[in-house]
Amino acid sequence: MGMKSKIALGAVVGIVVIGAVSANADNGGTGSADKGTSASADRQPGGNAKDAGADAGQGGEKPGTTDKAEKKASQAEQFKAFVEENGTAQEKEAVAHVIKVQGADEQNDILDTADIYTDFTGGIMGEGSGPAKLIASAFADWKQSENGLVTVYDADGELLGNGQF
Repeated sequence: MGMKSKIALGAVVGIVVIGAVSANADNGGTGSADKGTSASADRQPGGNAKDAGADAGQGGEKPGTTDKAEKKASQAEQFKAFVEENGTAQEKEAVAHVIKVQGADEQNDILDTADIYTDFTGGIMGEGSGPAKLIASAFADWKQSENGLVTVYDADGELLGNGQF
């Protein structure tokens, strides 16, 4: 096989790989039948999800008010509220030190990362290394990903701990 043939073959293989990756990235997981069905149900008169909840006796408050209030809250506030509702006493105590959460709102299940900043000091050898594992565990209960990594930092930006979610 000549040099020109090898170069041409390599270019063709490269283009095929790039095309496959970009086609997969365009899908982004939005091609599932469940999401398409619910979107079309929302567009049909009398068939939207808001009416279904009211018909099932789950009315009482305006549809969507909880979602709007949740979206206005910061990621740290949402995380703290989740742990306050569902966490253990130790998790609640550890999460009380959380200042900021980044990366929890956008996930693609390929490589999801989230950062949690706390007011602990002393780095990995300080007082926050134990609670950092509790914080990471509580985060894994709050958010799920096929390939997620949450990292907990202290007040100076030093690593305290991490975990999968």
